[in-house]
Amino acid sequence: MLRTLLALALALQPAIAADLPDLGEVSRQYFSDQEEQALGRAIMRDVYADPRYLDDPEIETYLNQLGYKLVSVSPRNQREFTFFVVADPTINAFAMPGGNIGVHTGLLLAAQSESELAGVVAHEIAHVTQDHIARMVAAQSQSQWPTMAALALALLAARSNPNVASAAIASTQAYSIQNQLNYSRDYEREADRLGYEMLTRADYDPRGMSGFFNRLQRANRFYDSSAPAYLRTHPLTTDRIADMQARSEAAPYQQVQDSLDFQLVRARLRAQEGSPTDAVLAARNALKEKRYGSEAAARYALATALVRARKFHEAESEVQKLLSAHSTSPMIQQLAAHTALAAGNQALALQRYQAGAAAHPGYRPLQYGHIAALLAAGRNDDALARVERQLSLYPLDRRVWRLAAQAHAQLGHRLQSHRAQAEAAALSGNLVAAIEQIKLGIKAGDGSFHEMSAAEARRREWEEAEKSQRKE
Repeated sequence: MLRTLLALALALQPAIAADLPDLGEVSRQYFSDQEEQALGRAIMRDVYADPRYLDDPEIETYLNQLGYKLVSVSPRNQREFTFFVVADPTINAFAMPGGNIGVHTGLLLAAQSESELAGVVAHEIAHVTQDHIARMVAAQSQSQWPTMAALALALLAARSNPNVASAAIASTQAYSIQNQLNYSRDYEREADRLGYEMLTRADYDPRGMSGFFNRLQRANRFYDSSAPAYLRTHPLTTDRIADMQARSEAAPYQQVQDSLDFQLVRARLRAQEGSPTDAVLAARNALKEKRYGSEAAARYALATALVRARKFHEAESEVQKLLSAHSTSPMIQQLAAHTALAAGNQALALQRYQAGAAAHPGYRPLQYGHIAALLAAGRNDDALARVERQLSLYPLDRRVWRLAAQAHAQLGHRLQSHRAQAEAAALSGNLVAAIEQIKLGIKAGDGSFHEMSAAEARRREWEEAEKSQRKE
């Protein structure tokens, strides 16, 4: 099916970069806001179902915090954004319709400073705010575009994994989907300029963007046959490098220190690489040889690797050292609570989650962990009360809905458990699964009149939405 849909998209003629349409006018003639949102939902449904999607709330939370810091200083910040992580060692990032921006783990580890990472994310945000994909669609006759599902898959293949698109090219006619969907030089320069402005306004080092792209360009010279994935989806030219360098040289020098969270996220990724034994050895050696930019992050990596290796006593020793020096970091408090829970010390885990969640009420990973720990301890009513508070604040959080499903299931609330699973599925873009779950809940019939009526209304709403999707 995927091959067929990609073939449909590959049959298109390449977009013409010249005579770009006016932003928000001609581009919307063929690609409305509603169509973009539908396309975005279709893409995210496939992202969440892909095994390469990294379902790590802490890393995703960090990326969204960094992303929204940049969005907040953009002149076009009215739309919603979703930043997510792809478990892929290649250096890549990509922007998709609907404000969806993906970053590969390889890019997070390759960035030598937080400003470099912010430079790439700002560049991708600019592609979204300037409607570059919509403008490419508008450059075509509407009749030339395939179904929304085919376009979603084609865009995702070309952006998230250029090798998939390249493999498809070899078995098709026409020009490649890579040529069809690569940004033009004008788009790239526009994204460079606006991304640079976001970096400056958000108080990152504006040299981060040019520094990162310079290193990619040097890598491309030495490894021409296997250029970094980012260069295949974002063609880099000497003119672009020169433009970025000129802007950087004109800016006043400022030294920007990386945040502790940036260092911790990279440490977390390194601790998850390879086998648990290898991860522990690598983390121990980094600490012993002082090969780190942050001792706290190096110790965090060791504690995380030790938990993976089930060496809980040693992990607790490292956690204690972290807490004594960096007790205010929510990521460290999350690690401390998780370490206690993994070791089977539920009382200590709950104590740490309680303290962490109270100190950082807006840090959702701590809330997830606290609810999960309450459920593991059999404190189902307490877990449900905390779930309901979180849903009142974040009604579109699919992770909280999953926890709600577990809490209701442990309390024997069959309708409400299926309803919560359905909400989580719908928020992940899977309306078919949502309808199946809500039907199971209604069939269980153990809810009140109000709960049954609400479930029936939700079923009708999702069935209408799914029918509309099939028509599109």
